[in-house]
Amino acid sequence: MSNLEASPQVTPCESAGSHGAVAEFFVAREVPLGGVRGIKVNRALPQRSLPTVGAWCFLDKFGPHNDGMLVLPHPHIGLQTVTWPLAGEVRHRDSIGNDVVLRPGQLNLMTSGRGVSHSEVSAPGTVLSGLQLWVALPAEATGMAPDFEHHPKLPVFRSPGVEATVFMGTLGDATSPATTHTPLVGAQLSVAGGTIPLRPDFEYALLLLDGSVQVADVELTPGPLLYLGTGRESLTFAGTAEAILLGGEPFADDLVMWWNFVGRSHDEIAAARADWEGADPQRFGVVAGHGPDRIPAPGLPNLRLKPRPRRPS
Repeated sequence: MSNLEASPQVTPCESAGSHGAVAEFFVAREVPLGGVRGIKVNRALPQRSLPTVGAWCFLDKFGPHNDGMLVLPHPHIGLQTVTWPLAGEVRHRDSIGNDVVLRPGQLNLMTSGRGVSHSEVSAPGTVLSGLQLWVALPAEATGMAPDFEHHPKLPVFRSPGVEATVFMGTLGDATSPATTHTPLVGAQLSVAGGTIPLRPDFEYALLLLDGSVQVADVELTPGPLLYLGTGRESLTFAGTAEAILLGGEPFADDLVMWWNFVGRSHDEIAAARADWEGADPQRFGVVAGHGPDRIPAPGLPNLRLKPRPRRPS
């Protein structure tokens, strides 16, 4: 999904570092997305004081609604898009020739590398809800050729009171087949009490989709993102809920996020914008089936985009 804000915020993302085990709430903000069929999403990442969780740098929750979604071709650089539907169907088409219908329980993973474009259109007359996440690529992967993976079957981690579909990385003995470029995990949890294993070198966050639980000595309900920090070897739940677990090694790079681009300098972002506006076929290609229709890039702000230095750990 594109960030369709007409005036996207400049998001200088400093690496969060490691601060040990915490339990901090971050309120998701409602963001109206424009385009042909505008929708509203709840954006949990990035936050000013929590730009990333591991390499996870963007988390939107959309729906449920039956207004349909039509996101015309738009570009990405420097990231992986992770599309995780909870209800409904989404048709993905991209500039490297993929045309896939995505359903709940399945994963679409697109790696932009140096540049890719894609569109997403929901099936008509159906209720749609889901998550759109981005993973920042490490510097050595930002120049790679774009790639796309569709995974219709994913592994499940099970322990007493817990069943978790692992869509990225590893949880316990379950490892997703999806390609990762930094150590991380993404999983949808169904919990009725129970405990999950964690890696103490990872930082983690939880987003509740339904229900309520006691976890890390706090009460968690749908809405805010609960940041758990590092240093935990396990996490125990009391209550019944559906939740999304995100985690990974604290990301070492300072980033600039603007519109649909993740970069490390103003010049990198400005060059990507110019290439998209110039319809550079070598960088962003063409998404079949839309003719000349595409999402134009917004204007750059009247300042140089700068990453912040890494926050001391």
